[in-house]
Amino acid sequence: MTAFVSIADFEAALAELRQPDAAARAAAAARQGELTKPAGSLGRLEEIAIFFAGWQRRERPRIDRGRAAIFAGNHGIVAHGISAFPPSVTAQMVANFQAGGAAINALSSAAGLELTVVALDLDRPTADFTLAPAMTATECLDALNAGAAAVEPALDLILLGEMGIGNTTAAAALCARAFNGGVTRWVGPGTGIDDLGIARKIAVVERALAVHAYAAHSAFETLRRVGGREIAAMAGAALRARQLGIPVLLDGFISCAALAPLAADNPDITAHCLAGHCSAEPGHAALLAKLGLSPLLALDMRLGEGSGAAVAAGVVRAALTAHAEMATFAEAAVSASL
Repeated sequence: MTAFVSIADFEAALAELRQPDAAARAAAAARQGELTKPAGSLGRLEEIAIFFAGWQRRERPRIDRGRAAIFAGNHGIVAHGISAFPPSVTAQMVANFQAGGAAINALSSAAGLELTVVALDLDRPTADFTLAPAMTATECLDALNAGAAAVEPALDLILLGEMGIGNTTAAAALCARAFNGGVTRWVGPGTGIDDLGIARKIAVVERALAVHAYAAHSAFETLRRVGGREIAAMAGAALRARQLGIPVLLDGFISCAALAPLAADNPDITAHCLAGHCSAEPGHAALLAKLGLSPLLALDMRLGEGSGAAVAAGVVRAALTAHAEMATFAEAAVSASL
């Protein structure tokens, strides 16, 4: 089944976002008040449990089935020397994912998550978006639906990650077009380029913004003009998860940038999302602020692959386990007050 049959269908889904269950949130909050601890003493763990209760529509949420969905795509803009690695590395890393040898394999296993890897036309990079839109309308819609297809109704959590040489440049362009604030605010070292490489990235993003300045600033047009297939796929996955009421755990700068154009159209798109961590990529903290998200972790990670979110999934599991398994004051025969 195709989630978004047309651009209008995608835009309607973004405009009419599902909301969490208020009664389940209230029940979870009440339970937190009855557990054997001072009120608020578990800090954000309590907030996470209540957040999941609302989206899973049950007082005691759980993760019986969580998925790390990693999307891969190649970018025509790498011809401008904006990455420390050649585009062939994208396919090589996808092979590494499939062989079980990458960081995300180890970290998703540690977090008890199944891993899905979706490679999107790696032999056909997006167009150089300093000259033309990165994707045609059909290509962008196909990428959105590839992301949506990775989200199954039976999931209790989905984590979004990516692989794509050149995609920090695309992410910076998405943020600059969605939120403005100057190009330099959004451009960073990515895979580890030097100052000259950063200057090339800035120039590429500035040219792209100028070339596409005439076009509509809708979420779809921004994604297709200065995004990438794997980035559009993450956007499609996040929106489909919202339709199904499945909480989303975001990774670093690029996975969050996938939501930037959507948030510019409807800021409520992040209400079912948690930010797994704040990466070392300089624009990520500013992007999280724009999205209204507070990261669970800050470990100076900048690998991508969904790696930071996979680590944060362990925190989420701890929050839900404490919420479900702690005794109440009545059950433990502990006085709730003096």
